[in-house]
Amino acid sequence: MPSGGPSRINALVKLAGTYTIDAPRERVFSAITDSAVLQQCIDGCEKMVKTGEDSYDAHLKIGLAGLKGSYVGKVQLKEIQAPEAYTLVIEGKGAPGFVKGTARIQLAEKDGQTELRCEADAQVGGLIAAIGSRLIEATAKKMMDEFFRKFSEQAQKS
Repeated sequence: MPSGGPSRINALVKLAGTYTIDAPRERVFSAITDSAVLQQCIDGCEKMVKTGEDSYDAHLKIGLAGLKGSYVGKVQLKEIQAPEAYTLVIEGKGAPGFVKGTARIQLAEKDGQTELRCEADAQVGGLIAAIGSRLIEATAKKMMDEFFRKFSEQAQKS
């Protein structure tokens, strides 16, 4: 196989978003660190299994530009400062490639609601990276917005 082929392609993605959630900060923090809630909100997440203190194995099925695949990954919650912030570290592999990333989540009280800020960096590699960083970034942003839309609904129910 020639070197530099699709399996060696990498794309770097940076995302940021601010979301207002109609729930108190303590409830939002409790929900955003609950694996059952995360599983319900992550598109394609089939299961999330606790493997240790604040760490999980996740199984996902995701499709991107005709490349559908199953991914197995690890999710860790780090630098937890309840109820204000934490860092989510993800690492996943599947037939279409891999993803490694971190997301810093910050919560602030705002008029009885919670303002959630998320800044994420990810590295995507393999065949999935070959579709181009613009498409990956647009898809990742759409997935992040959909996650927080679902999460907002869950947090309001909790």
